[in-house]
Amino acid sequence: MNPKRFPLKRSVPVNSPPTIAAVDSFRDLADGNSAYVANFPNASLSAIPRQHLAVVTCMDCRIDPLAIFGLQVGDIHVMRNAGARITPDMLRSLIKSVNQLEVDRIAILHHTDCGAAKVDLPGLRAKVLAATGSDPADVEFHLIGDHAAALDADIEAVRTCPYLPVGTAVAGFIYDVTTGVVTPHDSTFVG
Repeated sequence: MNPKRFPLKRSVPVNSPPTIAAVDSFRDLADGNSAYVANFPNASLSAIPRQHLAVVTCMDCRIDPLAIFGLQVGDIHVMRNAGARITPDMLRSLIKSVNQLEVDRIAILHHTDCGAAKVDLPGLRAKVLAATGSDPADVEFHLIGDHAAALDADIEAVRTCPYLPVGTAVAGFIYDVTTGVVTPHDSTFVG
């Protein structure tokens, strides 16, 4: 590969020395992992989820799908992105989950007070441009204008995916971040 044709993108100048502060920024993760490893309980878990369920949800830190549905590690696949949207990459993961890892149910879990529904797109683009010098004009953020319509569109995207087996169950839910209540929205089957 010609390095002049494909220059490496770097987040720091080429000649800047590594900083101790960057390493220290993640010390809590290393310490937490050390404590976790001391009593690691999951060595015998299978990659095939016991409940044969994949849950697509938002990256919002208030959402713990295992706790919300009364489940344990090893019960489900959890897939996250901003807004719990069914994007091409989310479909890629679901195709693998269903066809390779025995998932036969897909739950799409949107939530109240979602940042994807509150984003000021011009403001976000301006922030990114100011912080990085790059305008994300070609990034599709999959924002939510209407919760019900967005969830309907996500259910439909899964229901009509030609790479998921006919009969795979699909359901949409809305989680209330202030009460913990999950409200069923709609359910269907791929096909």
